[in-house]
Amino acid sequence: MKPFEPQPNPTELPRVFPNPLDEWEPPPIARRAVERLRLQLSAFDLSAGGKMFGVLVVRDRDGRVGSLQAFSGMLDGRWEVEGFVPPLFETGAWLAADAPGELQISRLFARAQEHLASPEWARLRDERAEQNTLHTAQRREQRQRHQARKAARQQRREGVRVDPALTEVARARALEALDNESRRDKAEKRGLEAEQQATLETLQARLKGFQRRARALERLRHFASRRLMRRLHDLYRVPNAAGASRPLRSLFPSGEPPSGAGDCCAPKLLAAAYRAGLIPVALAEFWAGPPPVAGGRIDGAFYPACRAKCAPLLPFMLEGLEVAAPRRFQIAPLEDRSLRVVYEDRWLVVIDKPEGLLSVPARDLPGGTLDLGRADSVWARLRLRHPEAQGPLLVHRLDLDTSGLLLAALDPATHRALQRQFLRREVEKRYLACLGGSVKGAQGTIDLPLRVDLEDRPRQIHDPVHGLRALTRWEVLSREEGLTRVALFPLTGRTHQLRVHAAHPLGLGAAILGDRLYGHPGPRLLLHAETLGFSHPHTGERLLLRSPAPF
Repeated sequence: MKPFEPQPNPTELPRVFPNPLDEWEPPPIARRAVERLRLQLSAFDLSAGGKMFGVLVVRDRDGRVGSLQAFSGMLDGRWEVEGFVPPLFETGAWLAADAPGELQISRLFARAQEHLASPEWARLRDERAEQNTLHTAQRREQRQRHQARKAARQQRREGVRVDPALTEVARARALEALDNESRRDKAEKRGLEAEQQATLETLQARLKGFQRRARALERLRHFASRRLMRRLHDLYRVPNAAGASRPLRSLFPSGEPPSGAGDCCAPKLLAAAYRAGLIPVALAEFWAGPPPVAGGRIDGAFYPACRAKCAPLLPFMLEGLEVAAPRRFQIAPLEDRSLRVVYEDRWLVVIDKPEGLLSVPARDLPGGTLDLGRADSVWARLRLRHPEAQGPLLVHRLDLDTSGLLLAALDPATHRALQRQFLRREVEKRYLACLGGSVKGAQGTIDLPLRVDLEDRPRQIHDPVHGLRALTRWEVLSREEGLTRVALFPLTGRTHQLRVHAAHPLGLGAAILGDRLYGHPGPRLLLHAETLGFSHPHTGERLLLRSPAPF
């Protein structure tokens, strides 16, 4: 434990331990410990990639308060670094199990690479490419020859039909001979196709043999990796505040923890505190260094313990400790229960949604409830305003934290017609955002595929392989010291698209101010849907509606 000097006043300490899954910022005493740790991080080179770090404020049996420090995974290629708590396993036992296992996996990988790099494999692939090229040329030459013959036969047929010197019998024989020529061409085409198919099947059979061998080696490597991971996970002992301990794998329903489970900051810090007889007081985890390739983390921002790796461990680890319920990001209930209507007729409504109001009821609330105290949303308010309305109402959605124009339909036919306009990108949408930083350039287009972060829902991350395409056009409106005001034009409608495209280094590289998920929390998210243009499905009129940004 590294004691605080001077010691904090008892009133500065939380009454009960804040939940590690808490989405709010950590208490001041934990942020004080973070500031101490950040001063030490200059000794480590994080330029190649950032990392999660954590601090745990603790109290010893004499009442003195200090902090423990941790990093996720390894730091500078080491499991143990002076000044940081150790992992949940004995490093010597880990190395004894890991080294031979990694050697076996490396050998299997090398065998697979050697197999795929063999001259025979390359020769077969080249031969297949050459055969495909040859077969294409043969089919093209045959097709041209047959087309020329067909044209000549057509002329001869016309001649036979009008030749007055031919008897009916002679004319029939001549036409039959021409039909036989046509059949021979078709038979020749089928013969070439069969010959080519036989050649390719022989070649493909040899190629499949190589591919089967490569897949077998990959399966062996995967099996060896899983076996090694199970062996390594069996080295983890997870303690709790009540003095009990359990194997890591027993805390996961499947018995198969994800890679990296037990190596995050929260489990390491709690385990170290229990081993030393220290009482946990407050926890904070933060990211330091450049953001990861997928995005979703920025330097200096605080994050709750991860759900995929830590959430299964923490209930057991916190047994014997008085722990507060996790606080979720919730904006205070809105006093004004009305809807700010910008446009309304018997077919559709355009709402100016305030920041802090859900578009639809939260998933963990009873669907369809109109109890505004429990499920307040634009959808619920529309149901009260238009009880006769049918269909899903909302044509699109805005995040809880985003304000601005939102379109709803009052009948299924109107809803379908408006959704078609969205799908065809016929709807004009313009958002205003204030970014916390400087943006290079004056305008451009961001093309970053996105998907949900399976380990940290609802955050979205950039994934060029499995992500859905997300396009945003942008334009700088003004610049001030440390702030850029931009107009954003989403060309697709992915979840959190504008927020991720603003924060990601491959996007604008500057998070929207007040963005609690991709930047730093603030009084509100400075993102507003200010313009909405579409064609009225029934009148054909082009509507262009505006709502000035409230910031």
